[in-house]
Amino acid sequence: MTGSQYRQAIPTNLSLEQFVLPYLSRGRRGPAPTLALHTIFNYVLQLLYTGCQWKALPIRMNGKGRPEIHYTRIYWALRRWEADGCIDRIFAGSVHKLLQDGRLDLTVIHGDGTTTAAKKGGDNLGYSGHKHLKGCKIVAFCDRECNIIAPFVTAPGNRNESPLLREALLGLTAMARAIGMDLHGSTVSLDGVYDCRANRKAIFNRGMIPNIPENPRGRKTPKRGRKQRFDPAVFEERFRTIERLFAWEDTH
Repeated sequence: MTGSQYRQAIPTNLSLEQFVLPYLSRGRRGPAPTLALHTIFNYVLQLLYTGCQWKALPIRMNGKGRPEIHYTRIYWALRRWEADGCIDRIFAGSVHKLLQDGRLDLTVIHGDGTTTAAKKGGDNLGYSGHKHLKGCKIVAFCDRECNIIAPFVTAPGNRNESPLLREALLGLTAMARAIGMDLHGSTVSLDGVYDCRANRKAIFNRGMIPNIPENPRGRKTPKRGRKQRFDPAVFEERFRTIERLFAWEDTH
């Protein structure tokens, strides 16, 4: 694989070797698809990448000069895969592949949240006063190599990020159990917005170590008691990991 192919932002045309056929289900009723699942799935990737309307999806012509498949067949195939849990299994399989290839560095797990603008509307939206836009808030985790290792947790843009962390941790531990990731002793690096007793306890209870800067919350004097464990060098990694991930997500 050449360097340009390796650094392709989002794959839109998987080869047969890269195809995720074992994870996809087939319909039990109705006529059999005239195209292979490999071709249908590549159409789905192309639509997700371009963001076009279903009816505007560029479909190749067959030997008779007609579209080789109607866009509604592709739509219902995607809906079936979502309902059957195929998309979740594809994501778990990709993380498992990274783990098998030794490309995950789980000594430090970086987490954060961001609000993605929804300029054309959608579901699960809210106005973010911090970013002054209407959109959807997500909370994500990645390893030290900027690999996403857990499903995004989504919420309206006006939701507070801190309580969403406990829900995101459930997805992280579920993924670890499913593919055999060992997170015991891993450091979870987070922003100061997640500094609260409930979040630190949720991380400790899962055998991981929180690395969160203490949030002064407008205090005029330092908080009494023992200082929380915090490694600034680990925290600085977030600008080349989780922040880079969100920059990639915002541009696509």
